[in-house]
Amino acid sequence: MKALVSGAGGFVGKHLIEHLEKSGDDVFGTDIISGGPDLNDPVGLADLFHDVLPEVIFHLAGQADVGYSWDAANETFRSNAEGTLNVLTAARSAGVARVVTVTSADIYGIVNSEDLPLNEDAPFRPVSPYSASKASADLLALQAYLGYSQEVIRVRAFNHLGPGQSDKFVCSALAARIAHNELHGVSKLPIGNLTAKRDFTDVRDVVRAYRLLALTGKSGEAYNVCSGVSISIEKIAAKLLALSTMPMELVVDPDLLRPIDLPDLLGNPEKIARDTGWKPELTLDQTLSDLIEYWRLQLSLAE
Repeated sequence: MKALVSGAGGFVGKHLIEHLEKSGDDVFGTDIISGGPDLNDPVGLADLFHDVLPEVIFHLAGQADVGYSWDAANETFRSNAEGTLNVLTAARSAGVARVVTVTSADIYGIVNSEDLPLNEDAPFRPVSPYSASKASADLLALQAYLGYSQEVIRVRAFNHLGPGQSDKFVCSALAARIAHNELHGVSKLPIGNLTAKRDFTDVRDVVRAYRLLALTGKSGEAYNVCSGVSISIEKIAAKLLALSTMPMELVVDPDLLRPIDLPDLLGNPEKIARDTGWKPELTLDQTLSDLIEYWRLQLSLAE
């Protein structure tokens, strides 16, 4: 398979490229940091796709910071919604066989507990500008399939984590703070909302899912990529603290609280399992151990 990955320099992009290359695929990565075209440069995207001529595009690029989206709604929509439209349009012009568009489970928004776990036919109730932009991207991908018969797979990724993730995301932030505290003998560990529950999957399992969907997913369909188990941030913090080399005390920091936070987000992975055979392989405990070791190494090298 000849693949192009947008957002290649990002957390998931790096892991996806590594997995594709190990699987024997011919991979081209692009992102704006390394000189690739901006998502809002349709001519640049079309030129790139015509030059590379990939069989599959994995569209990962975009504005991924939920908190930042509250202050930068226009930028978020331009990147995530208009950017996806530009990628789909350029892919059609270059004759790309299939596009895997990656959005987010945040599009489901606030749900009732009786609606969990969420299936792919759950309605969109986006709360943040980020989630609204991703819902728009998902609908644009559906329109490309229905209106242009374009081969599109719509991925709805639930929370993922693993080594290399930015400390803007909760699990990685906690692991980074613990590693920092260990290094400097600090006992207070700031944290945001402890009660929120999320469905976490290791990024190395997530990118396996993306490749399998590119190969065997059904065109036009939406797929949840999730574990089917949700866990509270408080329990995640407890697991990370159990890996710490010194005792620490959790302290709720109001600055880390979002304007609105979803109480629970739990997905149903039955559809992707049925169509591709995918299921997570790495345990949450192993992922958290790898994550804290990653931050210990990063911070020790920075000293």
